[in-house]
Amino acid sequence: MFKNEMCLADLGDNTTMRITKIAIVAVLITVVTVRSGFAAHPFSLSRIHLTTKEEKELGKKLMLHIRKHRVIIEDPSIAGYVDRIGQHIVAQLPTSPFDFHFYVLKEDVFNAFAAPGGHVFINSGLLSAMESEEELAGILAHEVAHVLCRHIAKQMQQAKKIRLATLAGVLAGILLGGDAALTGAMTSGSVAAGTSLALKYSREHEMEADQVGLKYLTKAGYGSGGLLKTLERIRAIRWFGPEEIPTYLTTHPAIESRLAYLDTWTQTRPEPTQPVHPGDPTNFRKVHVKLIALYGDAGTAHRTFDSQLRKDPNDALAYYGMGLVLNRDGKKEEAAEKLKKALEWRPLDTDILRDLGKTYVHMGDYVSALKTLRGALASSPRDREGWFLLGRAQMETGDLHGALDSFKTLVDTAPDYLPGVYYLGETYGKIGDLGEAHYYLGVYYKEKGRFKNAKFHLNRALNLLAKDSARRLTIEKALKELSGAEVRDRNEQSAW
Repeated sequence: MFKNEMCLADLGDNTTMRITKIAIVAVLITVVTVRSGFAAHPFSLSRIHLTTKEEKELGKKLMLHIRKHRVIIEDPSIAGYVDRIGQHIVAQLPTSPFDFHFYVLKEDVFNAFAAPGGHVFINSGLLSAMESEEELAGILAHEVAHVLCRHIAKQMQQAKKIRLATLAGVLAGILLGGDAALTGAMTSGSVAAGTSLALKYSREHEMEADQVGLKYLTKAGYGSGGLLKTLERIRAIRWFGPEEIPTYLTTHPAIESRLAYLDTWTQTRPEPTQPVHPGDPTNFRKVHVKLIALYGDAGTAHRTFDSQLRKDPNDALAYYGMGLVLNRDGKKEEAAEKLKKALEWRPLDTDILRDLGKTYVHMGDYVSALKTLRGALASSPRDREGWFLLGRAQMETGDLHGALDSFKTLVDTAPDYLPGVYYLGETYGKIGDLGEAHYYLGVYYKEKGRFKNAKFHLNRALNLLAKDSARRLTIEKALKELSGAEVRDRNEQSAW
């Protein structure tokens, strides 16, 4: 029999989720998110569930691998939008042991997955194939449920000598999947020959993630059919040939049974009469346009926007997309004209304004860039890329102190936006404040996982800053963390 458990997502609720063996056999919902099942280990394993603290630490280490081996889309229109949808779902939870973070990976393959510690990923290929915010919300809610129920932690079978740093590398290879060279690069020197570590969710976990995810999806004001529609669209691609089967399907082998269950669930439960978060369809379409224009095939993008403009010559977002893809092609003047055309119908759209400002920066027209970017930031003062571009334009015009203020504002409001951290260090260097310059460059390289570079810059900063500087305590703490990481890595290597 499967053991009935209450997911952490339901702490504080009066209703306890019960999943019977009969239901599990009937539904046959199986592996989601991760790539393969546990292989037999050549020596004794301890079945140790990770603590919440360990899972958070594992999540941090895993993020270093993902940032190193994959491109995370930082565009605020895309990343910010996905994060807002995810956070709205999380806001419906009674409690959570984790702070959630949502990311878009620049990957054409259809996939989405949850990682330990509250990190949820969706690939750009899957997102661009969706047709509504409801579909995105359905996928995110399902992955949030996996994190809340701590399914990875419960499945984690650890060899006694495997440390979290090693586990993070192996898990990164599994989650990112499909690339033997990548997996080998992540785990080389970490796991003894003949030892393989993989992961799978039980059918019980999969049902629990569906039920919990749909529960909070409905509470968030979304219809329950979005997840079903997305899975049906993913399944349809299967028939083009075995080499084109989406990753999401290979990690969800019971797709037919799962679709039948979700269809029944949707039909037997009423939709919310007054959705609390119906979503503006323009926001979703804008994200869709940017994904096609900036991260898809350029030729396909041109054909798509040409077709849209033939159907509707007043389609502002089609002009927006055309401007973006022309800028990508290096046709800056043409791009600016298309973006200005888009602004004729959407004059207050801060995304279009910011991207027009970016085009002016690329053209070297810094006077127009400064005017346009300031206009965009007046309406959207927390726009990370807007502040970044403004700082770059100010640097190019010699306004170093203005650039410094812009980059400081950016780093204060978005400390995880690493390009801003790097250029803040660069700007401090240009005005002669080398202590602060080396400090921010050290922070940048530390977050990028390039520890040797980080130590060099942080030690230089420590030598340059005054002995009574409050910054010294922060630097000393960072250097201590870096030294600890190096010691753990050496011990880990020697253990094998």
